[in-house]
Amino acid sequence: MGNMLRIGPALIWLAVSLPIQAANTPGNLPTSELHLDPAWLTLVHYQPDTFGDGYTSQADDQAFFLSNDGKHSPKAELEATLQALQKPGDGDDHARCRFPARETWLRQKLNLSLPEIECPGYEDWSATLNTETVTLVFAASYLNSPSSMFGHTFLRLDPPQDDDETNLLLANTISYAADAAAHDSELLFAYKGIFGGYPGITTVQPYYEKIRLYSDIEHRDLWEYKLNLTQDEVDLLIAHAWEIRDRNFDYYFLDENCAYRLLALIDIARAGTDLLGEVGTHAIPSDTVRWVVDKDLVSDVFYRPSAATAVAYSLSTLPDNHQTLAAAIANGYVAPDSDEVTSIPMEERAHVLDATYDYVRYKSEADGWPREIAAPLSHDLLRERSQIRGVAAPEAPPEPRVRDDQGHDTFRLSIGAGQQAHREFTQLTLRPAYHDVLDPPAGYRTGAQLQFLRLDARLYHDNDELQLEQLTGVEIRSLSPRNAFFSPLSWQVGFGGRRTDTGSDRVLTPYLEGGAGGSWRFGQQTQAFAIATADLEIDDDLRRGYDAAPGADIGVMHQNNRFSLLAGAKTKAWIVSSQHRQDQLYARGNWHIGRTFSLFAEFTREDHYDRYQSTWHAGLHAYF
Repeated sequence: MGNMLRIGPALIWLAVSLPIQAANTPGNLPTSELHLDPAWLTLVHYQPDTFGDGYTSQADDQAFFLSNDGKHSPKAELEATLQALQKPGDGDDHARCRFPARETWLRQKLNLSLPEIECPGYEDWSATLNTETVTLVFAASYLNSPSSMFGHTFLRLDPPQDDDETNLLLANTISYAADAAAHDSELLFAYKGIFGGYPGITTVQPYYEKIRLYSDIEHRDLWEYKLNLTQDEVDLLIAHAWEIRDRNFDYYFLDENCAYRLLALIDIARAGTDLLGEVGTHAIPSDTVRWVVDKDLVSDVFYRPSAATAVAYSLSTLPDNHQTLAAAIANGYVAPDSDEVTSIPMEERAHVLDATYDYVRYKSEADGWPREIAAPLSHDLLRERSQIRGVAAPEAPPEPRVRDDQGHDTFRLSIGAGQQAHREFTQLTLRPAYHDVLDPPAGYRTGAQLQFLRLDARLYHDNDELQLEQLTGVEIRSLSPRNAFFSPLSWQVGFGGRRTDTGSDRVLTPYLEGGAGGSWRFGQQTQAFAIATADLEIDDDLRRGYDAAPGADIGVMHQNNRFSLLAGAKTKAWIVSSQHRQDQLYARGNWHIGRTFSLFAEFTREDHYDRYQSTWHAGLHAYF
């Protein structure tokens, strides 16, 4: 030990002071510049400062640093780490026990020789996780919750596979999420999440709990991407997960979110992947999965349908008359042993009973059907089904042809030309995220729309005037079809600034709009909807400073992988500043060219302030 104490200061001096030149290759810096090694910067979560040539760590917890200047000085943190690693001592409070990933990396870089010490906390934790491989899990988007609109990712830590699926269900997971107060509403969560009002924490949970939350309760399909990390890389990932497990990193909904932190873990595990380098203004989970796939980090993909997907598929395989019968049984109008059921051929009867049982079980779990109703009915269905032998259980839903990570990219740039009330214009639209109902549908939820920070700018040709036509802060729409089994609410909400007609001018006004109603499917590709709407505009150019309008939006949407069409009629009755109606007929269509481009055309005919005017607009969407 005495020799090590004498060697320690020499090693520190060697690492941070001597200009020893190594090979001039990326990531192999002179030893004096080791604090600028990309791997070290990633380990301590440093990012270049926007202004100047310094660095700032994204960690917001002083306990994550060994130097008082560690938040802003990679060099000071490296010096403090080298000193702390070589101090005598033992136990979980020692730097080598608190920062095992840093120790592993520095051992390899500097060929350090350190004595063995006991770290019972870390050793027990890593032994409990017992990780051989790591799987990235993507939970599909869930628009009924603003906290889940983009989907969610987490890591599953897979133990050695000596047996079957049960082993994976008991595996642990690592996830990063906002530490939100239990009483915060979804809207407050969205606000704080956007502006960094929550600390982010790393948590470890069993996989079966995640399946129950995402798949069984929130109706979200799961995609499992097995990573091809080596055992050494897996061990380094686990070591760094230990380093950040109780540390605060401020949570931001759009960039420093669940997906961003997992990218950092993978970057640390496999040096040089630079997944964080792909992140621009935002880190959307489906995009981050796409980057992981593109970096050749995935060896296998497995689809796990949600309970809602499985039930809906099972019911959809029944002919229409059997679907009606299954709904009647589930709602108590027909008994499982009635003549209407027993008269059906045996195989068809088995399918009706299976689908009805799955539906009743799902409704009791997800929607809280009373036990005194669901339990006896489930028992009767199982009793009748047990009398039918030789008929297989329903098949699992097929895997979608296109995964979420294979859909179109989420940044959209649009250029087009048009005419409004005989004024010709050119329009440029930028939309950082995410998807609207007319975008290429493959890999996205049908009828779902979520747009963030969309900007529409127009150049009018008659006077070369450049105008901001609309700035969309957030726009969400969920057109979820209703049927005999499921009755979801279709709804929409949005806010931002837009051009509004005051009768004598078109002025830019802040707005807030929303609505709710229903949607119904006709065939596989067409659905109709009816939405009751409410609009609020606030601006000094309005006679009373604000105006409000109840209204309605009725339309039909047809969509396939080649084109999307939306047509309908809107009406509003402005009732505050100036009482008048605003009626509009509209039609919008997109012709999809792969997942990269779409040709679009829009037409509206509007009756407003007792005058008719038409607007058309056509051009090209490009997805990046």
